[in-house]
Amino acid sequence: MSSNRRAEASLRRRNRRKNKELGTLSESSETKKNANGKNNKLNQTGGESKYKPREATHHPKVMVYPVARGPRSITGDTLLIKCLEYVPPQTTSSYAMRTATADKAGKIGDRKFDKGDPLLNSKGLPVKEPVPETFKMINLGASDRINGLTGGKKEKHIFYVELPIPQDVNDNNSVTWGDDTMNILQLAGLAVAQKALTQEPGQTFDEAKNFLTSGILTGATTMIKDESVKQGIVAALTGKAFDTFGANINANSALGRATGMALNSNLELLFDSVNLRSFPFSVNFSPRTPEESMMVKHIIRAFKSSMAAKKGTSDEGQGGIFLRAPDVFQLRYLHRGKDHPFLNSFKHCALTGMQVNYTNAGTFASYEDGTPVSINMNLTFKELNPIYFEDYEEFTANDNKGVGF
Repeated sequence: MSSNRRAEASLRRRNRRKNKELGTLSESSETKKNANGKNNKLNQTGGESKYKPREATHHPKVMVYPVARGPRSITGDTLLIKCLEYVPPQTTSSYAMRTATADKAGKIGDRKFDKGDPLLNSKGLPVKEPVPETFKMINLGASDRINGLTGGKKEKHIFYVELPIPQDVNDNNSVTWGDDTMNILQLAGLAVAQKALTQEPGQTFDEAKNFLTSGILTGATTMIKDESVKQGIVAALTGKAFDTFGANINANSALGRATGMALNSNLELLFDSVNLRSFPFSVNFSPRTPEESMMVKHIIRAFKSSMAAKKGTSDEGQGGIFLRAPDVFQLRYLHRGKDHPFLNSFKHCALTGMQVNYTNAGTFASYEDGTPVSINMNLTFKELNPIYFEDYEEFTANDNKGVGF
């Protein structure tokens, strides 16, 4: 009797497995049918008008290496890399509006108005105009918008990768300063131009230039006692005058031939621009179990797919007219599961380069399932926006937030 019961139980298990497989196949067929129907519809209508990013299904949302560390472990120092949907920068303006008023008395149709009266449109409603003194530019970088600042949207996480902190951890901050020269005549011309535009707006630039020339000549002949300096100024101005007629005689050439002197170039080092930081990371993988091997495969695949451009259409081949930007990344050094109390912070980054060496051991060697025994992955991240002084305003003394950006 017991053997019959066991046989019946075994039969029921087989039937359940069979029904499950049939249900899976049916679901797969229905899914494929729906997908084909959707593709046909797209082909008929010319594709969807609005791009909807697709969820990545070829890797988990949370990936951790080594697997034994576990996503809930809070021991040791790690590098957390979050993949985010890219949000483009945005430049706009902001200003207040007010009711426009008439500059002088007049008449529009049958309606009369006096100076200072509100202006009305054809529908009898007040005409609005911007208030110039309230105008301001709003220039949001990609990193600002991903952070959800004005005009931005909340960041969308695609996946997380937590790795041991790589070797050669460093940061490199730099700005560009450049040599700049400007002689006394150029400085004087700049000063006169600024005065003409700010203090005497009715004066033309040519009038200001003539005043500058005559003023320097008068000063050279009356106030300056050194005869060589007088001759130098006259020679320099003469060279500039001939240069305007196409004689190709500059001030220094005329001055050198006449007096053996040269105009002081007033060489200075001036601030020029900001730079973007790059962060290269080198990570070694040595899978020890089949689960860890699969995790390494998922991590490599996730980075490769996220740094690739998106066609954004249902078209085959090279895609449509435009390509969409790849995903971006937020990097964080962690210490026991929280922001590292000493190491640097990052702004949002793009993954600009990735190199994987599957023969990190010096020669190709693999386990029985084909997984290389040692893999080296090199990633190069570059920040989307520069670092500014104002980025440090969130830091305070003894805040345990590390060295900053």
